[in-house]
Amino acid sequence: MFCAVLLLSTAAFARPRQDRGNQGAVNVVATVFPSYDFIREIAGDKVNLTLLLPPGAESHSFEPTPRDIIQIQNSDLFVYVGGESEAWVERILDSVDSFRTGKLKVMSLMDMVEVVEEEIVEGMEEEEEEEGEEEGPEYDEHVWTSPRNAKLIVRALTEALCQADGANAALYRRNAAAYEAELDGLDSAFQAVLNGARRRTVIFGDRFPFRYFADAYGLSYYAAFPGCSTETECSAATVAFLIDKVRAERIPVIFHIELSNEKIADTISEATGAKKLLLHACHNVSKQDMDRNVSYLELQRDNVDRLREALQ
Repeated sequence: MFCAVLLLSTAAFARPRQDRGNQGAVNVVATVFPSYDFIREIAGDKVNLTLLLPPGAESHSFEPTPRDIIQIQNSDLFVYVGGESEAWVERILDSVDSFRTGKLKVMSLMDMVEVVEEEIVEGMEEEEEEEGEEEGPEYDEHVWTSPRNAKLIVRALTEALCQADGANAALYRRNAAAYEAELDGLDSAFQAVLNGARRRTVIFGDRFPFRYFADAYGLSYYAAFPGCSTETECSAATVAFLIDKVRAERIPVIFHIELSNEKIADTISEATGAKKLLLHACHNVSKQDMDRNVSYLELQRDNVDRLREALQ
C-alpha cells in the first residue's frame, strides 16, 4: 500500500483545550485550531474559550461527543468552518435550544471569505462518490491557509466579539489591529519568497489543503489527494506520476502536512532524493504543540522558511 491517511483512535487524544475560569465572561466554542487561535489573540483571557477538536485529531472525521454538544449549548458564540466535513453542525444546531431562541450566535469561517471549489489537478486521485450521493460543487474548507483570508476572518470574529461583549470592545479592536499587522508581515514574507523564487511549483505526497494559499501567491501544485479527501489509499499510478514530476522538474522538496503518516512523501523522497518537509496547514496541532501554546503565526513563519527551500 503506497498511501494512507492517518486515522487515530480518539482515546489517544487529549481533551480539547478549555479556558472556563472567567465567571460572567462570554463563552466561545471553536471547532478547529485556526479560529481558536485567532480568538485567543483577539480576546485573550476576556472570554471563556473552548476548542472542540482534540489536539492530534483529524478534523475531517471528527464527530462531537455529548459533552461537546453541551459545550455548544452553553456558549454565546459558536465558530465552525462549514463545508462537508462539518455536516454534523446543522444536525446538532437543530437540537440546540439556545440556537433556536437566538441566544447563540453561530458563525462559519467559509462565510467570511470568498470560497473556491476543490480542484482536481493532473495526476491526483479523485474521491469516489458514494452511491446515491448528489453531485455538486465541493468547496475547499481550508480558508485560513492564506494570511489574507486570515485577516478577513479576524475582522469578522472581532466584530462578533465586540457585539457580544461591548465592555471589552476597545481592547478587542486594539488586539485585532496589532494582530492584523502581524498577518500583513506574514503575507509580505511569503510574497518575498515568491518574488525571489526559481520555481513556482510545489509537490505534496499527501492531501493538498493549500488551495487558497496557492491562489494567493500564484503557486502551481501537484498532490496525491485534494484537501478534503477522505480516501485512505491511492494508486501506484498516482505515486509514479508524482515521482516522475519531481524528477522531470528537479523539485528539491516533497511536502507532507501535519498529522500525516508521511508514507507517500517517504516513498517519493526515497525514489527521487527530494528532501521531505512539513508544510503546516494549521488545521490542528499535536498535544505537544498545544501544551507549548504554539500559534498560527509561529506555524506559518516556519512555513515561510520551508517554502523558500522548496522554491530555490
